[in-house]
Amino acid sequence: MRVLIDTHVFLWFITNSKELSSAAKGLIENQQNRLLISIASLWELSIKTAQGKLVIEGGFENVLNDLNMNSIEILPIIFPHTLKQNQLPFHHTDPFDRMIAAQAIFQGFDLISVDAAFDPYFVDAAVKRLW
Repeated sequence: MRVLIDTHVFLWFITNSKELSSAAKGLIENQQNRLLISIASLWELSIKTAQGKLVIEGGFENVLNDLNMNSIEILPIIFPHTLKQNQLPFHHTDPFDRMIAAQAIFQGFDLISVDAAFDPYFVDAAVKRLW
């Protein structure tokens, strides 16, 4: 199974947060799953750490190590993702989340996220939000 990991899920996983559901943790730890995170998520983390709104142990520069240690691939943004995002209704106004939704739909990846605001995007899509 190929799954896209939402930004907060990545943070909760690397910090072993109790907020991460056991189902989500199981999906991430299942070595049969191909794990991806959007470059949009990494951009969001970069902005928030630079602004001092988020502190990551080891600093933002440690994120790549966390990705590698957990076999999480970076999903780049390609032009078809921007086209899909452009076609989405505004159920969600956060630009990072809209891109993540577009990428999940275009790539056919289920999304691990606690955020139910993604659900309206996936009603007619072949993907779903997992939690």
